[in-house]
Amino acid sequence: MNNPFSIRPKAASSYKAIFGLCLATLLLAATGCSKTAQTEQEYVERASATQPNILFIMVDDLRPQFAAYGRTGMVTPALDRLAAEGVVFTRAYVNVPVCGASRASLMTGLRPTSTRFVNFLARADTDAPGIATLPAHLKAAGYTTLSLGKILHVDGESADAWSRPEWRPVHDLAVRTAASWRNYLDPANIKSDTDEDSKRGPPFERMDVPDNAYFDGMIAERAIRELGVLRDNESPFFLAVGFMKPHLPFNAPAKYWDQYDPAEISLAEFDHMPLNAPTEAKHYWGELRNYATVPDAPEPVSKEMALKLRHGYYAATSYADAQIGKVLRALDDLNLAENTIVVLVGDHGWSLGEHGLWAKHSPFNVATHAPLIIRAPGAAPGEANGLVEFIDIYPTLLAMTGTLPPVHLQGTSMLPMIENPASPGKPAVFPRWRNAENVRTDRYSYTEFRTQDGTLISHMLYDSVNDIDETVNLADEPGHAADVAELKELLSKNIADRGGF
Repeated sequence: MNNPFSIRPKAASSYKAIFGLCLATLLLAATGCSKTAQTEQEYVERASATQPNILFIMVDDLRPQFAAYGRTGMVTPALDRLAAEGVVFTRAYVNVPVCGASRASLMTGLRPTSTRFVNFLARADTDAPGIATLPAHLKAAGYTTLSLGKILHVDGESADAWSRPEWRPVHDLAVRTAASWRNYLDPANIKSDTDEDSKRGPPFERMDVPDNAYFDGMIAERAIRELGVLRDNESPFFLAVGFMKPHLPFNAPAKYWDQYDPAEISLAEFDHMPLNAPTEAKHYWGELRNYATVPDAPEPVSKEMALKLRHGYYAATSYADAQIGKVLRALDDLNLAENTIVVLVGDHGWSLGEHGLWAKHSPFNVATHAPLIIRAPGAAPGEANGLVEFIDIYPTLLAMTGTLPPVHLQGTSMLPMIENPASPGKPAVFPRWRNAENVRTDRYSYTEFRTQDGTLISHMLYDSVNDIDETVNLADEPGHAADVAELKELLSKNIADRGGF
């Protein structure tokens, strides 16, 4: 029996050249065809075009606060350039707003449940045993797959997905400590961070150092070196580059802090819980409270600290952006851009004081809405305003590379939106966080807080068109009873389809 994965790609070709092949692959998947000899032979006969390379860039805790998303105040020239050249998905949602679980869900193409992909320590290989991740599937299809920096959350997770062992800059440190991933450079901060009788170090650091003194600069340099090697490979590559900022602590070289005037940084416009919000919607942002100088729960941060935290987040974002720019320039300089799909994602959103919250860990829009940009060779740039979710990334990249999809995928290819950004998105997407199940449609966001056995505790409804900051919970308003009933049915069906709570 012919094996489509045994085909060796040929010389570089454009995205347009492989579109017919991708469409054929989509049709096979859409009609539920099994991997019979006939369908594999059909695939082989169509697979005359080159499979493109993939540069997959993931940015930790990146919220969509840059020009492509209609926001100002952030210095992000690399993201702005990529957005101008690619398709910007303006309404992309993660399936779970915490790093380990979000990455595992994305890379397996499976939805989270109350027992799968639950928290930051979630692992693709233990939560979904036997399921091929995106890089593992591409590796089986003949791709060279490499992981640099933070891609899957746990060191060594799904190790068989990669052609070589994953690389993280922490591995190269001469001295390893439990605090090493936080990457402080100031000796006082290192001492504070490693003191067993205190909290971690401070939530931010400004040091007058070159970019490669911190981890993201090292990751960019390693990615550029790997691109130089991969250019000469006969096989296509899937190079995953995971930048660690702007994740806490907001540590960045001084020049990125200096790009912002503190006097021009403002607090969140809506910094308290929505009207009529249930108590279950509030959390005490324990992640941030682990850091020195941050008050213990339930005390809020002061105005001065809130402004400093926002300044630090902006600086760390600009630092990560500069490293992204270096990698994209290398792609151009090595003449790889014309046959390389570039994907840029943040693993979830991040609250900077909105609703009185910090970090992620909530079903609110600010935590579940995340950046997604895809630049495909030969495809026109544009703005795709339809709803998509991160489990859609796996099937999309398989469609774009002409690779047969595995049967376990729960997402839908976004290829039609890349070919025509005006194409509609999904009717609904479904983030969840702990006991909060959320459904988002073009008009509304509806959340149910439930017990472990599924008993309803409370709910929230927000008008995403007229109340984008989610300031008023409408769930118990008589005028929205029909909306709640419709959304409840959508949510219940999704929960049943994925196998329960």
